[in-house]
Amino acid sequence: MGNECTHDCSSCSASCPSRDKQSLLEPQNSSSNIKHVIGVVSGKGGVGKSLVTSMLAVTMARRGFNTAILDADITGPSIPKAFGLKTGCVEGSELGMFPPKTKTGIEVMSLNLLVDEETKPVVWRGPVIAGTVKQFWTDVVWNDVDYMFVDMPPGTGDVPLTVFQSLPIDGIIVVSSPQDLVSLIVEKAMKMASLMNIKVLGLVENYSFFKCPCCGEETKIYGESNIDALAKEYGVDVLAKLPIDSSLAKLCDKGIIELMENSYMDLAADKIEEMTK
Repeated sequence: MGNECTHDCSSCSASCPSRDKQSLLEPQNSSSNIKHVIGVVSGKGGVGKSLVTSMLAVTMARRGFNTAILDADITGPSIPKAFGLKTGCVEGSELGMFPPKTKTGIEVMSLNLLVDEETKPVVWRGPVIAGTVKQFWTDVVWNDVDYMFVDMPPGTGDVPLTVFQSLPIDGIIVVSSPQDLVSLIVEKAMKMASLMNIKVLGLVENYSFFKCPCCGEETKIYGESNIDALAKEYGVDVLAKLPIDSSLAKLCDKGIIELMENSYMDLAADKIEEMTK
């Protein structure tokens, strides 16, 4: 990037990575109005990424913002289950598809809302999956959305690459768990974000500890965490350390995550608001 770059691609003639990225962005639906897009990623499956996405959307909605979730985990969608949304509830017109709303008004689009059976497997190759994610952005009529959260599949494959290149991502939150193996893979996700010039807002550690409901003692079932050292190494914040909370699992299983009673995502929500002011 040369000194002549103005950081405004509409008026700048410089040739730089930002311009290359800008040219790959897909336009949102002409009837949509999405202000900010936050990605939720992980290097490995099973660390609670969809749970964090759901809680973030609920927390921001409680703060008075219009929120939405684009479920980009095409082969393993779990967002509809957490919010009690059923298959076949998507309607459309010549304008595009209309995302169903949860009980508190959060807009959601997921492949599990389009299939005829929620347990039906999606056996598609990468390019088809990536194309579907793009369609959830271009062909869905998202209304006046302050914050859209994109729940991405684990790893650094087709879908994360598609999202990073095609959607105007403001930043990502990386979800991890205490195991050393997971931390190693999380670093891959963070390095991918760096290569793609995507800002990492911070880290969330799930399964951080178990708190005894009788005596209140905290036990680190998965061992000592190194998330603080990892955050320091990459110059980012630890936004939450989530306990093993059976009540959250029950809420998700019943499709009523919006009834959660905790402040786990408050610091992450503060960070998002601060960044987008």
